[in-house]
Amino acid sequence: MPPDDGTVLDNAALADELEALNSIYESDTLTVRDHRSDVATSILRLPELPFSFLVSFPRDYPDVPPVIIGTESTGGSGKGEGEIAVNILRDVLGRTWVPGQVCLFDLVEETGPLLQQQHGQHIHGATEDNTQDASDRSAVPGHDERHESDLTPDAASLMDPPPWTMSDPMVVSKSTFVARVCRVSSLDEAQNSISHLLSTNKKVATATHNIQAWRIQHANSSSGLTSTIQDCDDDGETAAGGRLLHLLQLMDVWNVVVVVTRWYGGVKLGPDRFRLINSVAREALVKGGFVKEEGDKPKGKGKNKK
Repeated sequence: MPPDDGTVLDNAALADELEALNSIYESDTLTVRDHRSDVATSILRLPELPFSFLVSFPRDYPDVPPVIIGTESTGGSGKGEGEIAVNILRDVLGRTWVPGQVCLFDLVEETGPLLQQQHGQHIHGATEDNTQDASDRSAVPGHDERHESDLTPDAASLMDPPPWTMSDPMVVSKSTFVARVCRVSSLDEAQNSISHLLSTNKKVATATHNIQAWRIQHANSSSGLTSTIQDCDDDGETAAGGRLLHLLQLMDVWNVVVVVTRWYGGVKLGPDRFRLINSVAREALVKGGFVKEEGDKPKGKGKNKK
């Protein structure tokens, strides 16, 4: 156990992030290597990448940003690739860190695809450099098929990645909750957005539950009539979808689809799980700009209005 002397490991925000990352991704995504009273040095491993990074967390994190020291291991990656990866990680950190707000989940989510693309390009380029004759290479059976098989048929045929807005992960009694919201204008768009998420994000697809709800309003330009679609899916978390839809109704948000992902940690939460599901959903809706500002709400005489 770390000493109770105010060290960085007693930072509740950092402790929650560590638990959340290691439950959403691999169990060693973030590990603390050593710590002093003013700083903790950790190892950050991004999913499905060969290299890992040394990151230091000052005692006042998240009021001050973490520092990307460099690579902890390059995992046998190509020459110079680790330095490129560090620069990409630092660039994303500069965009995602906001004073007073934890940033590791956003850092991993945004950096992972960029580094996978960069690593793939490096491997592909190295393969071409080590092959003397491009015409001979094209004659090798299965060469092109192996490169293109990285994309599943479903993911390749869907739209561009939907612009999801995510909540911060919430960890309670070893269960982790994350909400995603996306603006949509039709039921097909809502369903395609969900399908894209489940087809391209392995950790989400294999989670215990993906509770969904959507509310869509569409005006017919010809008839002038407005059609509404409201529905939900519990995904095995009985009654959770209906409560999530009710939250959307209470917040008066339209043209949105919400997916709340839960990774069950082995401890039953009882009715409290509904509050947690709605809590991360509300956070994502606010971050995504779906909630009306006070000045936008219709004026009227309320019960407590003086």
